[in-house]
Amino acid sequence: MSRVEGGSPERAAQQAEERREAAARLRAVHAELLARTPESAVQPRLEPVRQVLELLGDPQRAYPVIHLTGTNGKTSTSRFAERLLREMNLRTGRFTSPHLSSVTERISIDGEPISDEAFVAVHEDVAPYLAIVDGRLRQDGQVPLTYFEALAVLAFAAFADAPVDVAVVEVGVGGTWDATNVADATVAVVTPISLDHTELLGDTVEEIAETKSGIFTEGCAVVLAQQPVEAAQVLLRRAVEVGATVAREGLEFGVTSRVVAVGGQVLELQGIGGTTYSDVLLTAFGEHQGHNAAVALAAVEAFLGGEGLEPDVVRAAYADVTTPGRLEVVRRSPVVLVDAAHNTGGAQSLVAALEDSFEYTRLVGVVAVLEGKDALGMLEVLEPVLDEVVITRSSSPRAMEVDDLADIALDIFGGDLGERVHVAERLDEALQVAVDRSESEAPGGLGAGVLVTGSITLVGDARTLLRAPTAR
Repeated sequence: MSRVEGGSPERAAQQAEERREAAARLRAVHAELLARTPESAVQPRLEPVRQVLELLGDPQRAYPVIHLTGTNGKTSTSRFAERLLREMNLRTGRFTSPHLSSVTERISIDGEPISDEAFVAVHEDVAPYLAIVDGRLRQDGQVPLTYFEALAVLAFAAFADAPVDVAVVEVGVGGTWDATNVADATVAVVTPISLDHTELLGDTVEEIAETKSGIFTEGCAVVLAQQPVEAAQVLLRRAVEVGATVAREGLEFGVTSRVVAVGGQVLELQGIGGTTYSDVLLTAFGEHQGHNAAVALAAVEAFLGGEGLEPDVVRAAYADVTTPGRLEVVRRSPVVLVDAAHNTGGAQSLVAALEDSFEYTRLVGVVAVLEGKDALGMLEVLEPVLDEVVITRSSSPRAMEVDDLADIALDIFGGDLGERVHVAERLDEALQVAVDRSESEAPGGLGAGVLVTGSITLVGDARTLLRAPTAR
């Protein structure tokens, strides 16, 4: 037998080198994608993405799609639905955004992020066709395919190559003109709508709902989370126009009971087919996650034609589901929680979940916010549950300046800088200040906690710094 076989040190070294090479190729490919127009500079259009996919043979039509939009809860609901489908032995694709640590997290197959090698390979397959459409766009004086548009193309192609039995696809922004809307939804899901991305979607929930209803396709099944009345009216009108069947949380399905439990919560859910699912342990915190779980279950039932699932399937899936970056404990003693809330609605759900599922004698926040977000609204929501806050910035080029955010925090938390509000330009420094402040008046550190929130990028940075498990 050769010494490089059978798990020898030489083979291990070779595998490590192969992983390093794959990671280097991924970094190069991601840099190429990042050189495109960033996803924050949204291009409200579909035709360029359609053109690339047509050149590829329309991979988005090779499998049914459960398509999700809404303001908050899209990623968690996507994860819950995808986990249910896998428990039924279906091969799944999942496209969500943004990512926490690695771009590969956005494209998952069978519940695992696509490998570095597979990401590079699908990009190599797709790149010539991206270049063709980029050329056409430049000739017409338009912006070439954006970062997000290119990633959506990669996801649809990767799912077809796998191949998957069903894809769970989260929109980037809005619905009607989002790059993912080149797919025809078998099931269209709308999580709760509130004000966010108003510069793109409109200043009222009615306008936002109108754009999000653009994912409804002729004859599809529509699943609606609880909505503001104004949004519900728009969504229902659009559903009637396309001849969709509709299931509404609180009417056709919902959470019938909920008890906080160690590691999450125990739910009783009512499905759209009339099935009752009792004693369902959901390993996610907060009442809002219980609602997300009900919506995801309804979406899967609708995908199956309205039939109920085996209750044991639901129990097994939800006991195993993961929600990285969503009220996730990434360190203990003191406990450090990270949560990706980045708008006022998300902050409200976060605060309710904290009060519902956690007890602290002293909780200190680490907060960074992106430019254009409602920093004032988020900090106003967070202030009652935070004893102190450390203002910092994430690695995003769109991060709000620390001094500007600190000024807002001082207006809300009161006092002088160094009392309830602290500043640290670097995240590692901010975390250390927060840990010290949380333990300063908690005897032996008991009951001390740190909450990192305000930006998805910040949460990703914190997870990396604290060596949290890879998001999957």
